Formats: sequence, structure tokens, C-alpha cells
Amino acid sequence: MSKFGKWLGGGLGWAMGGPVGALIGFALGAVFDDSGPAVKASNTKYRTQRGDFSASLIILVAAVMKADGQVMKAELEYVKAFFVKHFGVEVTKEQMLLLRDILGRDIPLYEVCTQIKGNMEYASRLQLIHFLFGVSMADGQVHDTEVKTIEQIASFLNINMADFNSLKAMFYADTDSDYKILEIHNSASEEEIKKAYKRMAVKFHPDKVSHLGEDYQKDAKEKFQKVQQAYENIKKQRGIK
Repeated sequence: MSKFGKWLGGGLGWAMGGPVGALIGFALGAVFDDSGPAVKASNTKYRTQRGDFSASLIILVAAVMKADGQVMKAELEYVKAFFVKHFGVEVTKEQMLLLRDILGRDIPLYEVCTQIKGNMEYASRLQLIHFLFGVSMADGQVHDTEVKTIEQIASFLNINMADFNSLKAMFYADTDSDYKILEIHNSASEEEIKKAYKRMAVKFHPDKVSHLGEDYQKDAKEKFQKVQQAYENIKKQRGIK
């Protein structure tokens, strides 16, 4: 299991049990000859670790990429670049092999999401949805089936609709995107706009996922910056000082 521990970045925690552990275990069995004995599921709940987040991400990425019936090269490159950034080139080779194996398997999405929801705090679940939207947009096109799959995942992960629409608006722009990012209506008052910005700045602050590691925290800054930009756009449009 040494390679597994290496690519996950340590601290597997709950991700080794349940449907998440089963999918990763089957993939490891197909990829590595030295994967070792199966790890028994644990009923103990842990604080989310980098490994837990990564295991969840691999499976949910596969579900989104499979949604439209084709796996685009641009999507694979987007995922590959993400893992290279966080784990390096050599480890990423192993991760991509695991992803390709999981892409060929049936994914019990509800069961996987239920396990994630029960063991991962809300801020990390938001970060998962943010990355999945990035995968969906990797080839520069809007795929309705992928967006519907992400919406289904968000529902299973108990992400509230306002937060889902906020994250979606960061990738799919329309005339009200800035307001959707702040989770307000375009008729909101100046006071409501300012309160919404403060609320969203706290919700999406990078410190919320600091326990996942510095690199993940840097990724979380993208959400935070989108909130800041939306606020600045509305202020400019409204003439708010």
C-alpha cells in the first residue's frame, strides 16, 4: 500500500472504508501488483485529511466526466494539471491510472456522496463542487449533462441551492452572475449587497480549508477572489463607494 499512501498525500482516515474505499480498492487492485491486503472499513469519523479529499475527488471527477458519455482530453489535462500541482509528476502518473480505471466502473453516486457528506465538513464539500465545475468547463463548453450531474452530487452532499448557484455562476456567466455569486437578487439594496459580500467572504475564505494543506488553500482563493470581483463589479455598476 506504499504507493497508495504516497499519492494520497497521507492521512486516509474514513476514505478507506465504505463505497469510496471499495472503488479505490478495486482500482488499486487493477493498477498495482503490490497493493497489499484490503483495509477494513472503520466506523470512526475523522477530520477531513488531504487523502480523504483526494480519494473523494477522484471518484466524483470520474462521475462528472462520464456524464455526457465521452471523456474529453481537455478534461483529463485539467485534472492532470491539478494533481501535478499538488503531488508532483510521478505521483500524478499513478493517480491518472486510478482515474482511468474508475472511469470504466459503475459509480454508486448516492452511496459515495452519502459517505463523503457524513465525514467531510461543509467547506471542503464546497471545494469539491468548485473543482468539479472547473472540470466541466475545461474544454470551454457547457455540457448540460455534466452540470446536471454536478447538481445531483451537490444535492447528495447536502449543498444548499444558494451556494450551488453561487459556485455555478463563477463558471457560467450571465447578466446576473455577480448577484448569484453573492447569493442575492439584482434588486438588492446597497446595504444588502454589503452584508452579502461580508457573509460570502467568510463562507469562502481560504482558511476554511487550511487543514487540507497549503496548495488546496491556494485553490480555495479562486472562490474567494470571485466573490471579491463580483462585489467590485456590482459596486462599479451601482456607483457604490
